[in-house]
Amino acid sequence: MNENKAGLGYQNFEEVRTQQIFYIDKTDFIREWWECADKVTLITRPRRFGKTLNMSMTECFFSNKYAGRSDLFEGLSIWEEKSPDGEYRYRKLQGAFPVIFLSFANVKAATYQEMLFKITKVITDLYNKNDYLLEGKLLNDKERRYYQEIEPGMSSELATDAINMMACFMQRHYGQKVIIILDEYDTPMQDAWISGYWEDTVRFFSGLFNSTFKTNEYLERGLITGITRVAKESIFTGMNNLNVITTTSNKYMTSFGFTEEEVFTALDDAGYGEQKEKVKRWYDGFTFGVCADIYNPWSIVSFINGGGKI
Repeated sequence: MNENKAGLGYQNFEEVRTQQIFYIDKTDFIREWWECADKVTLITRPRRFGKTLNMSMTECFFSNKYAGRSDLFEGLSIWEEKSPDGEYRYRKLQGAFPVIFLSFANVKAATYQEMLFKITKVITDLYNKNDYLLEGKLLNDKERRYYQEIEPGMSSELATDAINMMACFMQRHYGQKVIIILDEYDTPMQDAWISGYWEDTVRFFSGLFNSTFKTNEYLERGLITGITRVAKESIFTGMNNLNVITTTSNKYMTSFGFTEEEVFTALDDAGYGEQKEKVKRWYDGFTFGVCADIYNPWSIVSFINGGGKI
C-alpha cells in the first residue's frame, strides 16, 4: 500500500506535498507549457480534472514566494528534467518570478452588481496580500492613493485596470515581469448567462481581460483555466495573443486527468491491482487530443479512499 494518503478535495500543491497526500506527478505540464512559449494560454477541461491543483503547482514552481522550496519538487519529473548537456535546466526557474494567482471559483451571483462586488473582493484580496508594496518609496503619492482606493465595491472602471496595475507595481519591485494565473475564469459567465446579465458581464470582462492579458506590458506569461470556451468574439475580443487549448487539442493532453497507465500503477500501489478491469469498465472513457482512456482523478481517488469500492 502506498504510504501517501488518498485524501479527497485537496487543491493546494504545497499542502499535497508537505502532508504526503496521494499525488500523480503532473509536473511535466510545467515543462510543456514553458517550452510552448505562448504568451497567454487558455485551457478548458471538465470539472474535477485537476485544473486548480495544476495551477497551484505552477504557482509553487515559478513564484518567488516559494524560492528555495526544492522540497516540493524533488523526485518529480520537472526537477529531474535535463538538457542534452546534462544540466538540470528547470531548477533555476523555480521561484524565479513574481506570480499573481487569482480564482473566480467563488464568483457566483444572481445579479451583475453582486458579481461585480465579488470580483472586486477578489482583486482587493490580491492588493491586501501584497501591501508590502506600500513600504518604502516604490509608489509615488498618486499611486498610493490609487492603491488605497482598491476595495470591495469599487467602480468597474477602477477594477478593470487593477490587475494590470498590480503587475506594474510587482514588476518594479522585483525587476522581473509577472506571471498571471487565473483559475475558473468562466464561473461568473455561467451565472451571467443563466440570470440574464450577460451583456453587462461581457463588457466588463472584455475590458478586464484586455487590460490584464493583452495590453499588459508587465506580463511574462498568462495562464487561464475554465470548463468552457467563451467565444473570442466576446470577452476575448482582440486577444490575438491567446492560445485556446480545448479537449480536442494534443497539447497538454495527459496533464489533466489520469492516464490508464497512471491509474493501474496507483491501483497496484494501493493494493487494488486485481480490480483494474472493474475500474476500467466504470471510470475510463474520456479522450483528450489523441489520448484515449483518460480517467477522472476524483473518481479514482474516491475509489482508493473508499477502500476499493465502486
